[in-house]
Amino acid sequence: MEPTPDLTPRPIPQSRYTARSTEDLLAVAPVVLGFHPADSVVMLTFGLDRPFHARIDLPPLPRDLAERRKVLEELSASLLDPVRRHRPSSVVLLFYSADARAAAAAWRRLRRECSDLGVRVVEAVRSDAGRYYPLLRGPRRLREVGVPVDLESHPFAVQAVVDGTVVHGSREEMVATVAPDPGRQQRVADVLARSLGHRPRPRTDRELRLLGRAVIEVVGAHVAARTVPDDVEAAWLLWAIGSVRARDAAWSLMTRDDAREHVSFWTDVARRAPRPFAAPPTALLGWAAWLSGDGALAWAALDRCAEVDASYSLADLLRQVVEQAIDPATLTCPIEWDAGLGDAG
Repeated sequence: MEPTPDLTPRPIPQSRYTARSTEDLLAVAPVVLGFHPADSVVMLTFGLDRPFHARIDLPPLPRDLAERRKVLEELSASLLDPVRRHRPSSVVLLFYSADARAAAAAWRRLRRECSDLGVRVVEAVRSDAGRYYPLLRGPRRLREVGVPVDLESHPFAVQAVVDGTVVHGSREEMVATVAPDPGRQQRVADVLARSLGHRPRPRTDRELRLLGRAVIEVVGAHVAARTVPDDVEAAWLLWAIGSVRARDAAWSLMTRDDAREHVSFWTDVARRAPRPFAAPPTALLGWAAWLSGDGALAWAALDRCAEVDASYSLADLLRQVVEQAIDPATLTCPIEWDAGLGDAG
């Protein structure tokens, strides 16, 4: 299976983050991604109305030449596929790794393919343990010993704190924010078993319409108030959105303006969802994350959804959208969750 990059379809806020140096680029990357990358290649794109940015794992290189070539081909294909689609004029490549050999091999491959695509690489460096090592230009000695850099006190890092932008210490730390919470899961599971386990699902158009409206009322109220449901309400909601119509009713509420509030709401619900009920809320969380411009969180939600249902249709649709680096601002997809249902009264 080819590696899949974390794609972030949102521009860097230029008023606050105008990169003028290599240090600036290294400092802005975690802010854009939402976490500090490690063992990764990060690509920043420029020359588009709506730039996108991507991160992909940089694995150790196999000793076998054929396997090594395959790893580099897959890395390059996955990272540059959205570049082929959107055609930025230039990119920056940041290699976060202690493995200078792997970074150099990946750099050579990506540099050649960017050149073939007519995309200019304006900067390329390897970063490790508080130093960066120029790859694109610079004296040989500088490439060997590196340049010390303090990113923790960089103005971009300070500005992110002032703005309230959360930058996690690692991708693993970010992924943990959507991981199951066993204790709270069990409480919701107890309610489901006690009160909803044998409750029949709505079947008629009227029942489905009423259920969808109830979901809209519950979710809309909590998102507007920035609150989360208690265990009983969460159990009912998880049972309800097991119906595709009711799930789509919740989905229809999301807009770019309130996407972050939906992220908070569905993060809480998804973390409490017992495994058999986890696919719908994690898929909804992924959509909310994508709408908010947080591609990395969208991928974390997709990964969790795949753990419980690898063929969940709403997640499959989101995966296609994110893989193509589609910006939420350019995609209008009104969701008519009750289309075709009778009894509109």
